Amino acid sequence: MYLAIAPFFVLFGVFVLIPVCFSVWLSFQKYSVLGGIGASEFVGLRQFEFLVQDATFRRALFNTLVIWVLGTFPMLAMALVLAALINNVTRLKAFYRLAFFLPNVTSIVAVTLFFGALFSEQFGLVNQLLEAVGLTGVPWLSDPWAMKVVVAVLITWQWCGYNAILYLAGMQAIPGDVYEAAQLDGAGPVRAFFSITVPLLRPVILFTTVISTITTLQTFTEPQVLFGSNTAVNPNSGGPGQGALTMVLYFYQQAFNNNDYGYGAAIALGVFAVVLVFVVINFRLARAGEDS
Repeated sequence: MYLAIAPFFVLFGVFVLIPVCFSVWLSFQKYSVLGGIGASEFVGLRQFEFLVQDATFRRALFNTLVIWVLGTFPMLAMALVLAALINNVTRLKAFYRLAFFLPNVTSIVAVTLFFGALFSEQFGLVNQLLEAVGLTGVPWLSDPWAMKVVVAVLITWQWCGYNAILYLAGMQAIPGDVYEAAQLDGAGPVRAFFSITVPLLRPVILFTTVISTITTLQTFTEPQVLFGSNTAVNPNSGGPGQGALTMVLYFYQQAFNNNDYGYGAAIALGVFAVVLVFVVINFRLARAGEDS
């Protein structure tokens, strides 16, 4: 028996436990490969003190939270409505499930490049449509707030179908007798949706909220690909004005661009702390909703 489960613990130790422990150790060291492999100096909590005072990290935290708000809650609401619509169709359900799940398995780099062309300020289709109806084009890739909107739209496009499939599976597990009883009591489709479907889907909604929170707070590829080429001085600064600089992108910049692995590890632990706080808040809110 021990031989059978040994591969899991070996792989877990090599690829998870040892890297995590090494990252924690690095966060207390001034470690840089420029000083030689393995050259380190113990600095204690100084890097965490600097992290708390770091204005760039606070900007990255603010950007990440804004993207989280713009890209998580509207996306989950859209996914819930989309799942309800798919659940009510009588034909081509398998086709709709495949079509909406496809964005989740598409290369995010390729999709990000496509969205970059779509939201291009001069030749992008979005601005051309806005100008066609008499509106002014938006500097999507240079305005700090517009940049966050583009990243949020990209996240919504990527994950909306995935969450809709999860909601659809939960809806199909609800017994039909419950809806029949509600219909006999005079409840319409909208009342049944909010009084039966949403309460019974609470565990699935909690799961998708937690997963979406963890995923969005660790956003990296989208701003790195979208805005990496817009700043010549630092290609990973999150675009003009650092409007799309996220916490993970800032960690990447410090660790792999500036070769400051010690401070990068401190940023990684800071990201973990932020994610943990928001996950705990989600669980608290869900438990409060169940109690009420």
